[in-house]
Amino acid sequence: MGMGMTKAFERIIFAVEDGIATITLNRPDKMNVYDTRMRHELLDAFDLSDADDAVRAVIVTGAGKAFCAGADVSSGAKTFDPQARGDRAEDYVVVNGIARDGLGMVTIRIFNSLKPVIGAINGAAAGAGASMSCAFDFRLASTMAKWGFIFARRGVTPEGASSWFLPRQVGMQTALEWCFTGRIVPAEEALRERFVKSLHAPEDLMSAARAFAHELTDESAPVSIALTRQMLWRMSGYPHPMEAHRADTRAIRARGVSEDVKEGVAAFLEKRVPHFPEQLSAGLPDIFPDWVEPEFR
Repeated sequence: MGMGMTKAFERIIFAVEDGIATITLNRPDKMNVYDTRMRHELLDAFDLSDADDAVRAVIVTGAGKAFCAGADVSSGAKTFDPQARGDRAEDYVVVNGIARDGLGMVTIRIFNSLKPVIGAINGAAAGAGASMSCAFDFRLASTMAKWGFIFARRGVTPEGASSWFLPRQVGMQTALEWCFTGRIVPAEEALRERFVKSLHAPEDLMSAARAFAHELTDESAPVSIALTRQMLWRMSGYPHPMEAHRADTRAIRARGVSEDVKEGVAAFLEKRVPHFPEQLSAGLPDIFPDWVEPEFR
């Protein structure tokens, strides 16, 4: 989509500027509550960011005072039952008679992103908003941000694959406490538990997130970032380092003969900023030949 381009959505704003895609959850009058329409639009937005070679990183934030205050519970007790809600068949995916958790489809899509994903958490992130934020690579937060993993207080359980992401971010003990109690976690505690990278005044949050996105990507090869991101996330779930060794070996052999390596070494020797020629749209080397995306059962 390129510099300064936008695409029209109903529940989000998607914009690309200076190599950074910004996804803004855009229901400020309802504290950006999550619903089926937002799910579809988030999936589309991450498809757009991956397909656009101009995009180097993605920032996700919220409009107004909240990041995302959770699921839209306006349907009452039907909120968590897609059939009772009267959802259309195309609104959710049924496998073996079970409708998949829609937010989990979003966080799995984030997991598979080719670009780094930064959360600029500007306010309350509760329920679905808290779970979604777990899947981001980094979270920068406003001093006004707060999290609520409130599932047990609503009689449900963690969603959005947060039971996988959250312990990897904060450790098991903290994850259990936050989910058992369902209490509100202020920004200062999230920083102390290393769930958040840094805190910022509300007016400084987006500029800090954009600066960090550029720091991550401006002098790094897009293909190398995409591979590294997948290597680190995927290997975190493997039981033995030999799996990482196999992926490392395939990656370093594939990248070692690339045009990017020639440019990277030349730029280092010539003491200049590299300009990597290879684009993600050309495809990635297969460094995970045995990887099969787990099926929903």
